[in-house]
Amino acid sequence: MRRSLSHYQETLEDDQGVNLTPLIDVVFVVLIMFILIAPLVNVDKVQLAPGKQTQKTPPKLDENMGIAIHVYGDNTFAINKVPISQKELLNTLKNLKVKSPHAIPQVYHDRKAYFETYQTIKTALEAAGFDEMDVILKAPE
Repeated sequence: MRRSLSHYQETLEDDQGVNLTPLIDVVFVVLIMFILIAPLVNVDKVQLAPGKQTQKTPPKLDENMGIAIHVYGDNTFAINKVPISQKELLNTLKNLKVKSPHAIPQVYHDRKAYFETYQTIKTALEAAGFDEMDVILKAPE
């Protein structure tokens, strides 16, 4: 029994294609389900229990040593307790980097201040040549 070449070509053409239609249908159904269910899911905030009060006081960081940058709630800032404008920030930090090249600036950031103010200080510190900085968040009293 000899089969013709055309018979083999028809068989190959039928087996070459993989039918992706059912897979695509399932993906669309799952996507639609996520779109419908996502707005209904409420994420609850978890309130943490207050920590145990200890008699030990945390070590006090020396604000007189090095470079202390205070960010206040009204988005103004001061370097070593001297108020400074945003225009003077970069030049002041460059001068401080020259005076004390190994100092690590300590940034005291108020919770009420905007993140943009923090980002401005961080960018200025990088531009002045500082590789590190300490961010000190004060606990609410």
